[in-house]
Amino acid sequence: MNGVAAPLRASPIASEPSATTDALRPRRSVSVVMVVYRTGEALEQSLACVLADPLVDQFVIVDNGSEPREAERLRVLDRDDRVVLVQGHGNVGFAKGANLGAKHARGDLLVFLNPDAFLQPGCIAELVREIADRASPCIVGGRVLNADRTEQRGARRGEITPLSALLSMSGLARLVPAWRHLEVHWERNALPDQVAPAPTISGACFCMRRADFAGLGGFDEGYFLHVEDVDLCWRVRQEGGEVLFHPRAEVIHLGGTSQTSPLKVEFHKGVGLARYFRKRAGSVGQHVTAWLLSPLVVGLALARPLVWALKSRVS
Repeated sequence: MNGVAAPLRASPIASEPSATTDALRPRRSVSVVMVVYRTGEALEQSLACVLADPLVDQFVIVDNGSEPREAERLRVLDRDDRVVLVQGHGNVGFAKGANLGAKHARGDLLVFLNPDAFLQPGCIAELVREIADRASPCIVGGRVLNADRTEQRGARRGEITPLSALLSMSGLARLVPAWRHLEVHWERNALPDQVAPAPTISGACFCMRRADFAGLGGFDEGYFLHVEDVDLCWRVRQEGGEVLFHPRAEVIHLGGTSQTSPLKVEFHKGVGLARYFRKRAGSVGQHVTAWLLSPLVVGLALARPLVWALKSRVS
């Protein structure tokens, strides 16, 4: 599993609430929603981590078109009373698959989790505890880590605008001191001591009330893969809600385990970003700018896997 199987283990019993108020508060039920599509070997460990967590009341797995052996493995899991397996609809994209999973969820709280992400001890407990008394709508994102436990790029991000995205994607935001405040990715910033606001959190692991998610209409299904989490965070903030980053709700996310072509993944990311900029444009000038920049955004996204491939050959 990319040579990183050793430090990744199924989560032990999640930590119990420590405060008296937490102990007295009726526990809200939790549904974990996971969209699966040709994840590979990482899937088995990800599933085990979810099922090992005692706070998980329901586990909704949406199979967007796994290969036969993986699909059969999921059908075996379906024998667990907590598991709800949704199959047969084909690859409808992440946003539509996640919305489908949310419709099957019964929990008061929804935890969306990537199939190549491994819940760490206490992650769900921290997310559940933090969202309990927050005003609606609210979204709480976990701290997404690489296999070496460094914070992953994209775990917490600033305001994503056409300018900040282009400067970040090109690397200019890090290279030019005057533009560093426009860097979208915050993983190099100091880790906050407690839960802190962040304009955008990662869709790899986050929690929302089911009522909030439904009230916002779920994910925008116009996104096929990527950027739907950015869009959801923006809509939460547009409604006057909170987007929060939780430094103690940890999840290890491998990334890159999908058998889908990296070029195809980056294409969808570029198309999603271009759509997002057009969607949030508030004036005629912003609409024109967003449309003119769309080819550049997609082009930069497509260039990244080509640059990575070239660097790997050189090294």
